[in-house]
Amino acid sequence: MQTTMKKIITCNVNGIRAATKKGFWPWFGAQRADLLCLQELKAHEHQIPEEAKPEGYHCFYHFAEKPGYSGVALYSREKPDAVHIGLTSIDPETNWSDMDAEGRFIQADFGNLSVISSYFPSGSSSPERQAIKMTFLERILPLFIRLKKSGRELIICGDINIAHQNIDLKNWRGNQKNSGFLPEERAWLNAWLHAGFVDPFRTLYPEKEQYSWWSNRGKARENNVGWRIDYHICTPEIATQFNDISIYTESWFSDHAPVIATLNR
Repeated sequence: MQTTMKKIITCNVNGIRAATKKGFWPWFGAQRADLLCLQELKAHEHQIPEEAKPEGYHCFYHFAEKPGYSGVALYSREKPDAVHIGLTSIDPETNWSDMDAEGRFIQADFGNLSVISSYFPSGSSSPERQAIKMTFLERILPLFIRLKKSGRELIICGDINIAHQNIDLKNWRGNQKNSGFLPEERAWLNAWLHAGFVDPFRTLYPEKEQYSWWSNRGKARENNVGWRIDYHICTPEIATQFNDISIYTESWFSDHAPVIATLNR
């Protein structure tokens, strides 16, 4: 891997315009990050605020066709060797037209390392969306396995919309029948990790109860009744270079918190 990337931030901003108004970009500027992955832009290109085009970064977007919905971005100080917008661009043999229409995937290649910003579907709004989520999961895992088998190192950043273990959400007993903590979703995440991928946050901090998303209902945020559903999932070699992953909660830019990974490189 030729890149010297040392700090990677991922965050679901729940609207890039809303997060901009809440001070996301001054905060980000102080982080001196090498790479930023954003999810749920809820904007089209002409709606991206000027503040959201920080100087010194190469900016890439995958917008949803539907206005005010989904969308992902990737910002990098280092110019990538290649950028792939949408799943079809790297997996043309699979029908990804439905997910590409929702703007859910960007891959940037730096030497032998690929960093991905992805926004996995949520199934909480309806049984139909849960079925779409499960179909997405069935399609995406073989792709990740193929990329790994090709010899690429991967860092897959984003809102996965699944809490893996009981420790990853406050009220796990009451959510076992809810999207995001269903047995079949957790089994899928187990299969992903068993396929040779690593959740470096949990490797570094096996007993830490820390969350990255809180419901807007009730006083979930005030009472820290949250879920950890935002991840950096990696191939094993690059995973060993992570020396810290922190979740920033001192300011609120979204219903999600930025997840900050630092690498020892």
